[in-house]
Amino acid sequence: MDEVKQLVTDIKNKQIKPVYFLMGAEPYYIDKIAQYIENNILTEEEKGFNQMVLYGRDVSIDDIVGNAKRYPMMAERQVVIVKEAQDLSRTIENLTAYVENPQLTTVLVICYKYKTIDKRKKLYKTVQKNGVLYESKKLYENQVGDWIRRVLAGRKYGISPKAAQMLVEFLGTDLSKINNELEKLQLILPKGSQISPELIEENIGISKDYNNFELRKAVGERNIIKATQIMNYFAQNPKDNPLVVTISLLYNFFSQLLQYHGMNDHSSKNVAAKLRINPFFVSEYQAAARNYPMKKVSAVVSYLREADIKSKGVGASNLPQGDILKELLIKIMN
Repeated sequence: MDEVKQLVTDIKNKQIKPVYFLMGAEPYYIDKIAQYIENNILTEEEKGFNQMVLYGRDVSIDDIVGNAKRYPMMAERQVVIVKEAQDLSRTIENLTAYVENPQLTTVLVICYKYKTIDKRKKLYKTVQKNGVLYESKKLYENQVGDWIRRVLAGRKYGISPKAAQMLVEFLGTDLSKINNELEKLQLILPKGSQISPELIEENIGISKDYNNFELRKAVGERNIIKATQIMNYFAQNPKDNPLVVTISLLYNFFSQLLQYHGMNDHSSKNVAAKLRINPFFVSEYQAAARNYPMKKVSAVVSYLREADIKSKGVGASNLPQGDILKELLIKIMN
């Protein structure tokens, strides 16, 4: 995120490079950087003759180079943006000759999503030398909550840890999807608002009481009544609560619990740092550790692996997902 801010600051300060190669597994920042360049380098009057958007599936490297070598008309620069450039992965190295000697009056933006170019090859090194090479890496699930808080803070909003966790659980690590939902909330909330679980439930449709986050908490506390209520809700709404996601979250939780038992220092600060979790959730791990000694945690991890296999139809082809979850919770909380 800091790298993106610096890139935008450089463009604002007219420190503009002739080539921007934007690549990586997370498309969100690739789109955002390309959009910023598209909206801000040229004036509206200049864009008509001097801004072009191409798509990788429709053009060749020769087409891109031909457009990039044009001179701007009645403007200092022209902008050529190539979206979905990953469709040119087989020939992308052919761009090296142009990047070695780029047209200085052209800003060429290559949006190479979901992939990276080979760092051992000449194109990678040449872009680093003559332009900007930005790699947008996928965030780990435990990093997305902090990303949500930072994005909202920059827009003058706050969010509770539980509300952020609900978004991550429901939307995964897809930053574009998460940002879309945040923008919807911003339309109805004044700046300075704190986004709560209730607001998430009312406006996005994620239940604040019946979700994997609450199931994990109930299991950790050995709250059989609450866990059973959530389990029954999941069984009635299987499409919105796929078993594979529930098993994955519980597996991560108990794997982290194994790490917790192996720590000598169980202070909140150390646990949060070692497990890479928000300090707000440390108490859940402390409670679960009291309820599940290390030997039991090891057994639970084994139960979760068995349930994962069954959820994929191995040895339980006709067993409803609700029954698999019920059997799993009985084993865990017995």
